[in-house]
Amino acid sequence: MAAPVTRQVSGCAGRVLSPSGSNPERGQPLAADVAELPVQDASGRRVTFGALFRERRAVVVFVRHFLCYVCKEYVEDLGKIPKSVLREADVTLIVIGQSSYHHIEPFCKLTGYSHEIYVDPEREIYKRLGMKRGEEISSSGNSIHFVHRDRNRLDHKPINSVLQLVGVQPVNFMSRPTVIHV
Repeated sequence: MAAPVTRQVSGCAGRVLSPSGSNPERGQPLAADVAELPVQDASGRRVTFGALFRERRAVVVFVRHFLCYVCKEYVEDLGKIPKSVLREADVTLIVIGQSSYHHIEPFCKLTGYSHEIYVDPEREIYKRLGMKRGEEISSSGNSIHFVHRDRNRLDHKPINSVLQLVGVQPVNFMSRPTVIHV
């Protein structure tokens, strides 16, 4: 298994991390009150946010909303990541949106995304983590190893950069090869 990622692209708000400190090898613990907040799956089943990655390594991507065109394109590309590539690296991919769970299934059909997806309908996780835009987080065992906070709607972290940080091989996102005729 790859060593945990300990590099942060930008600072985490104090609300994200536990005040008990951190160990660079284990990342920084997620605050308990944030870990216990609920998210919902496509059927409306509630699960705590921390349970999503307590027992496994995960890349958690928070999108602004399901109607955001840039977020839609980003999730379309996330959907192109083969499950076999993630399994090989022992990493789970999770998207969290701020909407009703009723919007998950249509959004997945629209984007072709088939990995895990949840919603934070009350935006409580977004608020407690101080998010206004999309975010990418790499985590495992309730510890945060990497955070990228978008500075604007076009500032998504390149997907292959995030995958590389968790030991996943780069993915070719071109749906068909480019042919240049001379």
